[in-house]
Amino acid sequence: MTTNPGSEKQLKDHIRGCVRNDRQSQQALYKHFYSFAMGICLRYANNRLDASGILNESFFKVFRNIAKYDSEKDFQPWLGKIVTNTAIDFYRANLKFAHHLDVDTMDHPPPPVTDYDNLAYADLLKLIQNLSPAYRTVFNMFAIDGYSHEEIADILKISTGTSKSNLFKARQKLQGMLLKHDQLSYKIQSYSEEKNNIELKLDTNR
Repeated sequence: MTTNPGSEKQLKDHIRGCVRNDRQSQQALYKHFYSFAMGICLRYANNRLDASGILNESFFKVFRNIAKYDSEKDFQPWLGKIVTNTAIDFYRANLKFAHHLDVDTMDHPPPPVTDYDNLAYADLLKLIQNLSPAYRTVFNMFAIDGYSHEEIADILKISTGTSKSNLFKARQKLQGMLLKHDQLSYKIQSYSEEKNNIELKLDTNR
């Protein structure tokens, strides 16, 4: 049996092996979904060390509950839900939301539309990781993982106003960081173009 599921049949074979607590199947499943799961963990984590801890706890839950997985449904969303919930649980146990303003009655203008498509995923991930844990958690849950403000409030034990406020502030901070990123990229590009022009002139003077 290969340790790298390359087909739907192989994936199902490994899942059945995990139900039997087969070590090789568990290693294969872990290896196959490592990048996908780690991507979720890194969005919620302060650093890669925390992300690794969340990842390991997530797969522990996956293997412990895999017998409950409905084989008629796609496996990746099921796994992704466990990883996301584990990341949320990790930070819910460590975050203090009490000092964040409850602004149920405040009318926030929408933040400027930002073109994230032109930003490399690794760069966007760094920007998200630079948010405070409270802002990052709400941003991830709402903007990426699709939770409503009511669901976020219930899960994190905060008000919907606090959830909306944290999302608004997270987007503001991301917008500011993205602006600085664009300015830095422009400076680097300008420097590179200027350097190339200088080198070109030197070449023509030979």
